[in-house]
Amino acid sequence: MEEETHVEPEFETAPEAIPAEKASSNLPLIITLLSLIIWFGFQTLQLARERSNLTFVKANQESPIQESQKVQTQFQSVLAKLSELANQGHAGAKMVVDSLQRQGLSFKAEAKPDIKKEIKPETKAIK
Repeated sequence: MEEETHVEPEFETAPEAIPAEKASSNLPLIITLLSLIIWFGFQTLQLARERSNLTFVKANQESPIQESQKVQTQFQSVLAKLSELANQGHAGAKMVVDSLQRQGLSFKAEAKPDIKKEIKPETKAIK
C-alpha cells in the first residue's frame, strides 16, 4: 500500500509585501509634509522681503516728513502774524483772514509766537 502523503501547499507570505505596502502608504504623507515645508519656507522668504522693502520705503519717507513739518510750522507762524495784523486793523490782513475762514480754515493767534499755533479745519453745512 502506498502511503499517501498529503502535502499541504505552502502559502508563501511575502514578508516584503507588508513593508512595501507600509512604505507606499507613507509616501503621500511624506510628499504632503515636504510640500507644506517648502510652501511655508517660500512664504517666510516673501514676507521677509516685503518687510525689508517696507523698512526701506519708510526710511526714504523720513526726510520728506521732516520737511513737511518744517513747512507746516512756518505756515502756522505766517498765519499767527497775519492774524495779529488783522487784529491791529490792517484791511488787507482782515480780508485774507476772512477769506481763509470762509474756506474752512480757522486759527487762533496767541500772544507768544514761538508756541505752535492751532489750526482747525471747520466743517461747513452745504446750503
